[in-house]
Amino acid sequence: MHDQRIRFLDRPENVRRLLRVFYVVCLGLIAADLVYHRHVSHPLESMPGFYGVYGFVACVLLVLVAKQMRRLLMRDEHYYDRRDGGQ
Repeated sequence: MHDQRIRFLDRPENVRRLLRVFYVVCLGLIAADLVYHRHVSHPLESMPGFYGVYGFVACVLLVLVAKQMRRLLMRDEHYYDRRDGGQ
């Protein structure tokens, strides 16, 4: 039996509403970053939007490193299906 009820995010107007809230929150955070005084320990931290850029670059690097690690750590598709040692 499949549940045929319409969920909250199935309605396009709800998705648009959530995106608008997301954009308003982002703009509010950018505005707060421009007026809020931070006590920085490195000169780059005083740049507006530094933490957003830093987080984005860190996330992209994490994905790229994970893709390279996959080449080293990946097993073949039937790795656990093999019967080794007469089992």
